[in-house]
Amino acid sequence: MCGIAGILRFDQAPVDAGVLAAMARTLAHRGPDDHGFWQAPGVGFAHTRLSIIDLSGSRQPMQSADGRWVITFNGEIFNYRALRASLRYPFRTDGDTEVILAGVSRHGLGWIENLVGQFAFALHDMSLGTTHLVRDRLGVLPLYYTTTPRQLVFGSEIKAVLASATAQPGVDLLSLDAYLSGRSVPSPDTLFEGIKKLPPAHRATITREGTVRLTRYWQPPAADARGQWTTSAAVDAVDAAVTAAVDSALVADVPVGAYLSGGVDSSLIVAKIAALRPDRRVQTFAAGFGNPATDELPWARRVSEHVGTDHHEVHVDARDFESLWPELTWHRDAPISEPADIAVYRLAQTAGQSVRVVLSGEGGDELFAGYPKYRAARAVSAVTALPAGLRARGVSALEHRLPAALGRARIALRAAGADTRAEQYRTWFAPFTQQERRSLLGSLPTRALSLGTTGSGRTGNHDVIREMLLADLDGWLPDNLLERGDRMSMAASLELRPPLLDHRLVDLAFRLPSSVKVRGGTTKWVLKEVARRSLPAEVVDRRKVGFRVPLGDWFRSGLRDSMWDRLTGADSFVAQTLDRTAVRALLERHDSGRFNEENRIWTLMCLEVWHETFFGTHSSARTIQTQRD
Repeated sequence: MCGIAGILRFDQAPVDAGVLAAMARTLAHRGPDDHGFWQAPGVGFAHTRLSIIDLSGSRQPMQSADGRWVITFNGEIFNYRALRASLRYPFRTDGDTEVILAGVSRHGLGWIENLVGQFAFALHDMSLGTTHLVRDRLGVLPLYYTTTPRQLVFGSEIKAVLASATAQPGVDLLSLDAYLSGRSVPSPDTLFEGIKKLPPAHRATITREGTVRLTRYWQPPAADARGQWTTSAAVDAVDAAVTAAVDSALVADVPVGAYLSGGVDSSLIVAKIAALRPDRRVQTFAAGFGNPATDELPWARRVSEHVGTDHHEVHVDARDFESLWPELTWHRDAPISEPADIAVYRLAQTAGQSVRVVLSGEGGDELFAGYPKYRAARAVSAVTALPAGLRARGVSALEHRLPAALGRARIALRAAGADTRAEQYRTWFAPFTQQERRSLLGSLPTRALSLGTTGSGRTGNHDVIREMLLADLDGWLPDNLLERGDRMSMAASLELRPPLLDHRLVDLAFRLPSSVKVRGGTTKWVLKEVARRSLPAEVVDRRKVGFRVPLGDWFRSGLRDSMWDRLTGADSFVAQTLDRTAVRALLERHDSGRFNEENRIWTLMCLEVWHETFFGTHSSARTIQTQRD
């Protein structure tokens, strides 16, 4: 993968080459192998390259053979060889970048729907003076932009956009409610005022005069007719699709490894790699936290021994969090959304010593209903038949009485008390309920939240599991998990590929009935049945744990002083912006030891560290960049 950036001047004035170079420098970690620039009247592109395919060629930005199209491209096109064979074009390279130019040159912009892979790119049409920004279907790779009356600026990361500005934007207060709802801000918004995120499966067309038009080019299909799938046919189809997706994701001219948590998704991917490439031992990588109650390292070792991989481990502790927090916030351009972000970075550092590409298991839960919430979905949905006011009062009366040991019951109770179905779906992952957010935000303005943009894929018979999956596909997956995966891996100059998000597998998953996803109380049933063909039963059937970090203990010990100082201090953004009394009450509840408020405290701490990093005077983004330069 790579870093891309560019400037479009609506007055057709020359683009400042020094500004383009400054933008590219902020993306050096995304592309340490090469960099390039291209300029024409009113437009300039920059590119930093991590060489994965056609290592000695395919320099960017790249212009088509007829001179009409220019591209700066981030990503990998897994079916580029098959596409190349179908195109009559005077190819000059052996890479995937030129295949995009060739296809668009011969067949027009709609041809991009043939691409299989992960990508974010800009295409400039010299003939019409228009520029197209394109992001892959699931949002694996990022793309940001901002507009003024004079220009549009875009980049793979927000810091590249910031590098073009003479004045730094402020905090988008309208997005604080969304952040407190899900620890990330759904596209097209960000926490930076005026900086937008191109939504997944969209392209933006920018005219010479500055008009911006967004077009959605893909969405999940409707479910197949009832009774069309038998359980055995569903398992066979998913098995074949997973195999094809993993095979596609292995396309590279450099070594490829895999993350291995010991869970079903990553274990299945590793088993598939080993079966597809029996002549090579798979390099696998796992992270642990030194806590037997949450560590999954023994399970990862079990799978490694079963498959026969060369296995590597890294251990993460509280010191990693304190020392890496500001730097990784700079890489994220946003608050660190999950405690596992820091562990994923340390994992990427370790993997980068052996390989340049890793496969990961993101997407399995969001496609095949893997989270515990899907098991409780129908019961919680049924509660919404009660009046909202009655539900809210009941939840408020019960929730704070539940001890930390009943954390999952507490989450289900909070979801049942949500006002609307959209709010209910978000509440499963929300650190703060709608009522709590109102208390924290006071009179601050908010932006309305919706179910998302894939509404046309919903069924008429109200399949609540499918609706939850679509909601996660719209928000939680791209804005949290995939953003984390991209930033933490690219911070270590490592390419991350999630094969379960091959859009052909996604299409199949949404055509399948929910009855093969949650079956007999078992979540992710159909994918587990596929995994059972390659993995030991104890790996497939064990209880889902997830990438757990012992934050609750750390906030009462090694990180306690930092927590109180950052969230209640005189210069604290959280204390100045949110309700100070509510924040202090939250910390005191956690200190008591009777309740575990780690998720809420983490959410506020990450917001504070983000503000320090980009707007503070002690650990500013400019200082971090200077240190890296």
